[in-house]
Amino acid sequence: MKPLKSLLFVCFMLLAVPAHAAKITVAAAADLKFAMDEIVTAFKSANPDEGIDVIYGSSGKFQTQIRQGAPYDLYFSADIGFPRELAKQGFASSEVRPYALGRIVLWSASLDAAQMTMASLADPKISRIAIANPKHAPYGKRAEEALRASGLWEKLEPKLVYGENIAHTAQFVQTGNAQVGIIALSLAVNPELASRGGYWLIPDTLHEPLEQGYIITKRAEGNALAKRFADYMGSKLARAVMVKYGFVLPGENAGK
Repeated sequence: MKPLKSLLFVCFMLLAVPAHAAKITVAAAADLKFAMDEIVTAFKSANPDEGIDVIYGSSGKFQTQIRQGAPYDLYFSADIGFPRELAKQGFASSEVRPYALGRIVLWSASLDAAQMTMASLADPKISRIAIANPKHAPYGKRAEEALRASGLWEKLEPKLVYGENIAHTAQFVQTGNAQVGIIALSLAVNPELASRGGYWLIPDTLHEPLEQGYIITKRAEGNALAKRFADYMGSKLARAVMVKYGFVLPGENAGK
């Protein structure tokens, strides 16, 4: 009887494990940090048995990693062109969905950036300006475009320090390693940064549109949780959070 009792106990324990428990890994552009954390928390409160791990970083580097087989189930890019390329190459199991038009701002922890303009960056007292690396970070590319359109790139290039992604760029300014940074609006409006300094919204006429989008990767084809979370990103609750952080789609009004 003992072996039978042991077998029944094991079966009972297996049945006790929620059959619907699942887990996904999301690769997200660093500008999404605060908005995505809030959205994931809300999703988990309604789906306590589901697991969502979010890794934040450079959109360009994530694209390369997905091509190389990185285990990401969803990919949120600060430049919609990256997921579009992956979709064309067979690395996506969904259509490419836009989630925002990104904006860039001047931000400083030590100066009143709200009173600045692009011309202010030429002030000799400003010796270090942080931007994301234009080679693989979409926000860095737009920062370079804005500086070039303002006729400042050649003059200011010696002052530039480059972050690996937009969150790393903001850290340069937070820690005093740069006096001013060109960062994402979504980071500047977060209370953690907003309490330390104002920001100046860079006119979007100075750079190409920063259309942002996401996909469910080929790896997650048939993954019910990945699809549910992707659909949740389009819900009223999720969109309200996105708008609060400046992630606005055409037809929406910015919360900031």
